[in-house]
This record gives sequence, C-alpha cells and structure tokens, in this order.
Amino acid sequence: MAQPGTKKKRLFLKLKNKYRLVVMNDDTFEEKASLRLSPMNVFVVIGSVLLIFIIGIIYLIAFTPLREYIPGYGSEINNRGKLEKLAKKADSLEKELYSKDQFIANFRNVMEGNLPADTFVQRLNVVPARFDTIRNLKVSREDSLLRKQIESGSAYEISVTDKNQLTNSISNFFFFPPLKGTVTNTFDAVGKHYGVDIVAPKNEAVKATLDGTVIFASWTTEAGNVIAVQHTNNLVSVYKHNATLLKKPGDDVKAGEVIAFIGDSGELTTGPHLHFELWYNGRSVNPSEYIALK
Repeated sequence: MAQPGTKKKRLFLKLKNKYRLVVMNDDTFEEKASLRLSPMNVFVVIGSVLLIFIIGIIYLIAFTPLREYIPGYGSEINNRGKLEKLAKKADSLEKELYSKDQFIANFRNVMEGNLPADTFVQRLNVVPARFDTIRNLKVSREDSLLRKQIESGSAYEISVTDKNQLTNSISNFFFFPPLKGTVTNTFDAVGKHYGVDIVAPKNEAVKATLDGTVIFASWTTEAGNVIAVQHTNNLVSVYKHNATLLKKPGDDVKAGEVIAFIGDSGELTTGPHLHFELWYNGRSVNPSEYIALK
C-alpha cells in the first residue's frame, strides 16, 4: 500500500513533467511550431490570466462610470445627484417667483405713479389737509395773511428737504452708461417724456446701468421690445425700442452687461434709438442728472 507522502510526491512530479506541443502540416508532416509545456506552467498561466481579468473587472467597477450600470451599486450616487439637481431647481423657482413678485409690485408703482407711505408726495398731500378746518373758520385779515405765510413756508421747506434727500440717495449709485450715442430727446416730465432718447449705430449693444434682476422682458405695442431691471433701493431702469432682448425675467445682470441691442421696434419710434428711463420709489427721474450720456 502506497504511503500518502509517496502519492503527493508522485503528483508533484507529474505536474513537473515536460510535454511538447507541436504544430505540424497535415499533408507533409512538417513541423511548423512547437512549445514545451508542463501542467504546472499551464496552471500558472491560466491562474495569472484569471487574476488579471478579475483585477480589471474590479477596477472598472470601482473607478469608472460603468459601476452605475450595475444594479444596486450606483443607486446611492444617482439619488444624491438627483437630489442636488432638484434642490437647484427649487432654488431657481423660488428666486424666479420672488423676482416676479418684485416685478408686479414695482412695475405697478412705476406705471401708476404710486409712492410708499413715507415719501415726499404723500406727505405733501397731508400738509394741506391740516389747514382745511382752519379755512372754514371766520378769521381776521391778519390771521389769513399769517396762515398763508406759514403754509407757503412749510411747503417750501418740505420740498427742498425731500428733493435733496432724493438727489443724495441716487447720487450714491455708480451708474454705467446704457449706450454710447447722441441724446436727441431729453427728459420732460411735463410733456410726459419720462426718459431720454439716445441714437447710436445699428446693432449697438445696450447695457445694464447697475447690478440688478430683470423684472420685465417682453414686447409692447408702443415701445416694442422692452426690458426693465430692478436694482437696490427701489430703483428701476427701463430700456425701450430694442431690436433683440438677451435676458428674461428672473435673470441677474451686472453693471455694463449686454442685455439687448438697439432697435426701432414699437409704434412710438421714428428710427433706431434707445429710450432709457429711471424710476426711483415709483417716481421718474432725469437720467442725464446722474449718468454721463453722450
């Protein structure tokens, strides 16, 4: 009976036995190639190939996008990416809704000329009301003269103070000229021309005068392509008669950024130009007093 050690020794010797693999021409029996092999060498080669193959698969799964196609492996990464995209979309929607709310409130004030409760115009409306009851009383000629003197003095003082405050507030801004051109029509509040007309060559870029958010960008019958930008401190700039608008409501713009191109759109125009307006606290102001327009 053979010993266990003897069987192992014989098996090891068989693994080391040399064999010759010969490739021969079947017709002439000419030897074309030969290869000396042993069972151990075959096992080593096959094992090495399998090991390299397994390592390659692990590398592809761990370090390449192919892992996302393996069921269950890339679900956490995909879910994280989807959550980030949804969060960005939610932030964008919230910002756009806020911008539209600002547009509705501010554009209504601009169009209707309404002012906040603490502004100069509404305070002036309250001043004469204090004297209505006095006018209904029977007073002497001296009292009437004194009352008129007090009324005129009070109104003058309020007007000067608020106008200076308005000028100082807007003067703190550093305005960027919206367009380089020639001013052909100036600001005239009495004639209801609440801006300035600037003529420039065709396809000239129209730029934002301050940092802000676009609150209106659309077509109107009279002013053509109009874009309005909400700035800080209740300041709104309006750009009319554009050929093309490059921004949409909700977009953030920087001072000097191109937002449109000069055009001739709308009914109230006689040629390519920009009609530029500034509104502060719902009140139109003369842009030429604060911006160097050529």
